Amino acid sequence: MYRNVKKRTFEIIESAHNDDIKSKIFDIFIISLIVINLVIVIAETFTLPEQLVNVLDIIEDISIGIFTVEYMLRIWTADLLYPQYSPVKARLRYIFSFMALIDLLAILPAYLPMIIPIDLRVLRILRTIRIFRIFKINRYTNALKTIGQVFKNEASQLISSTLVVGLLMIIASVLMYNIENAAQPEAFSNAIETMWWAVSTLTTVGYGDVYPITAAGRVLSTIIAFLGIGMVAIPTGIITAGFTKITNKEKEAKKDKKDFCPYCGHKIDE
Repeated sequence: MYRNVKKRTFEIIESAHNDDIKSKIFDIFIISLIVINLVIVIAETFTLPEQLVNVLDIIEDISIGIFTVEYMLRIWTADLLYPQYSPVKARLRYIFSFMALIDLLAILPAYLPMIIPIDLRVLRILRTIRIFRIFKINRYTNALKTIGQVFKNEASQLISSTLVVGLLMIIASVLMYNIENAAQPEAFSNAIETMWWAVSTLTTVGYGDVYPITAAGRVLSTIIAFLGIGMVAIPTGIITAGFTKITNKEKEAKKDKKDFCPYCGHKIDE
């Protein structure tokens, strides 16, 4: 009996299959709750009537309760998610997984003030963390899962390209500091301060709040801007290629699936 209840609970709280109505209802309910909470976070940035604030606080408290129960149920059924591990190891693996950390961030700001005294400024920051609840929707949408898969598949290339861009920023900031410091000691006071100029130039944003006035500085700025067009575009190209690979695989999988009979599983001869 206990095992059956646990298994059914696991089936409901995990992403729904086509034939599981209860699991679908649960998914829709959680997604709706996430969207409502996102609206509340945005609404709180406005000046609202006290009655409406009280209503939003009630919805917030109910949401915290539901998300807490969901989090505890996922820990309880973690051994079914990771059957290859012992129950203790499975729960630890889930607790330290990305989605579990998102689940924890979704409820933590509500409980911390009850445990330890917190300054109002810190409390405001903690309440802002609630925006991470939007990432809970990752469980229920293929789009976000695809993005995560792309970053996972292309992680090494993305890290390499990011390191190259980072090194270029450091070199550019040090060079510009040595060129412009004498002419603009306040704007280019050290290499770290100059890093802001390097970031805005390499990304071709060019806010215009910090810029070189010497001839050598302008030449360097032009070179860095042209390099930035190519260097910053590298991660974009890697991510685009990753999406293309996954899309092609999905198309091939669907095509292969059509070649087999859905009833007997045998290949259909043309």
